[in-house]
Amino acid sequence: MLRHLSVGFTVLTLLLLGPRTRADVGLVLNDSLDTSVARITGSGHSAIYLSRICPETPVKMRLCRPDEPGSVISNYTTLGEDQRFEWNIIPLNMFIYGVADPKDRPLFASWKIKHLMEDDYRSQTLGSYCETRSCQTSNKAEWREMVGATSERTFYILVASTTLEQDKALIERFNSGPNVNHFNAATRNCADFAKDIINNYFPHAAHRDILNDFGATSPKTVARTFAHYADHRPEIRYYVLHFAQLPGTIKRSTPAREGTEQLYRAKRLAVPLAVIDWHMVPPAAMAYLFTGKFDPQREYEFHATPQESELVHEKEVAEVDENDAQVKKLDAAEREERFDVLGSGRDWKQFRAEFDAAVDKAIQNGSLPSRDAIDHVFKNLSENGTAYADDHGGLWMKVHEKDGSTSEVGVSASTILAPGSDRKLAYEIILANIDDVLKTHPRTRETLPQFKQTWAILEQAQKRTMTYVAQQSGH
Repeated sequence: MLRHLSVGFTVLTLLLLGPRTRADVGLVLNDSLDTSVARITGSGHSAIYLSRICPETPVKMRLCRPDEPGSVISNYTTLGEDQRFEWNIIPLNMFIYGVADPKDRPLFASWKIKHLMEDDYRSQTLGSYCETRSCQTSNKAEWREMVGATSERTFYILVASTTLEQDKALIERFNSGPNVNHFNAATRNCADFAKDIINNYFPHAAHRDILNDFGATSPKTVARTFAHYADHRPEIRYYVLHFAQLPGTIKRSTPAREGTEQLYRAKRLAVPLAVIDWHMVPPAAMAYLFTGKFDPQREYEFHATPQESELVHEKEVAEVDENDAQVKKLDAAEREERFDVLGSGRDWKQFRAEFDAAVDKAIQNGSLPSRDAIDHVFKNLSENGTAYADDHGGLWMKVHEKDGSTSEVGVSASTILAPGSDRKLAYEIILANIDDVLKTHPRTRETLPQFKQTWAILEQAQKRTMTYVAQQSGH
C-alpha cells in the first residue's frame, strides 16, 4: 500500500495524473542557504523548471516522454565538473527529492542522507562529466545543490504555460549553443540566466532592477517582475508551486532578498553602513518599501493552482462590473481551491489536536518514552546512523545503539514501514516529521496533500505499533 502513496507534492499531482494536456515553464526562486557570500547578499538562487523538456544527458536536452514530469536547468558560479559547463539539466524528481521516484523521498534531511543521494546521482548520471577527485568529493562542487533541493532549502516555482514550438526552440538553442561557464556575479549570474530563458518564452516578462539591486540582477527581482507580468495575463495559466524544506538537522534556509531589502532587514549590514555613510540608508529603505516589496508566499497563496488564478481574474472582472453576488460566489470558490492545497487554519488546528492525542497515547502504552523524545529523533539518527539505499532506490539507515547493537530503519516513504524497518524508530521518525510540520510557519510548511500522505503513514504506524504492544502484553 505504501508504495502507491507516491504522488508527492502538488506539482506531481498536476503532472503525473492522466495524460499531459499542457506544458509549462517555471521560474524557480530558491531560498538563501545563508552560507558564504549569501550571508551578506541574502539573494538566494534562480533556476528554471521545464515540464516538457527532459535531460538526454546533464548537458543535452530532449522532449520528455509521457511518463516523465520534466526537469530543472540551472547555472552556478562553478558546477565543479571536469569541464567548465555553464549549465546542467536534471530530472525534476531528482531536483526536488534527490531520488528518481517520489515514493522513495526521504522523510527527514541530514547531511548523511543528502550526500548519499548526491553520490548515487553522480555515479549513475554524471559519469564521465565528474571523474576528478575534486568533482567527486568537494562540497564546493555546486552540482550538488541540484540534488534533493528540499533537503536544504524552501523554494517557489512561478509557472506559466508554453507551446510545443517554444519548447522545441529552446531545446535547439541550448543543444546547439556553447555550454561554457562565463559566470559573473554582476552581469551574468543565475538570475540573469533564468531571466533570459523566461524572456525567451515571454519577451520582456522579467527584468533587472538597477535601483533595488545596485546594478546587478537578483533572483527575487526576476521573480517579482515575472509575477507582475503573469498576474495580468490569464491566458498563460499562471500559478505558483511551493516546496518546503524537509524537517531534519540541516540548517534552515532563509527567504531570498533583493539588495535594498537585505539592507532594510539585515541589521548586521544596515548598522555598519549607517556608521560609514548614513545618507545611503534612507534612500535604500525607501526604494525597497515603494518599489521592491514582493512576498512569494502571498503570491503562492493567491495562485496555488491554475484554477485559483482563473477565479482571481474572474473575481476582478466581477468587481469592475459591480456584480456583488458573483464576487461573493467566486471568492468562496477561490478560498476552497486554495485551502485544498494550503489547508485552512481549522484544518491544521484539527491535525494538531489529533497529533497531540496520538503522542499522549504513545507515551501511555510505552511506545514513546516522553514528549521531549520527539525533539531528539533526527539528531540521534544523524549522529548514530549510516545511510544507504536498497536495490529499489529506497532509503535506509543502520543505527548504532548505545548498547553496541545495531538497528535498521527505513527513512523514505516507501521503506519506513517496510519489513525489517525497526518499529520503534520508524514510529519516532513519523512523529518527529509531523510534529515539525505542525510547528512550522506556513511559509515553510509543506502542502496539505503532501502532509496527508505522511499522516496516512502515521495511521498505519499506529495500528502496527498497537498490534505489537498488544502482542507483547500477551506474553
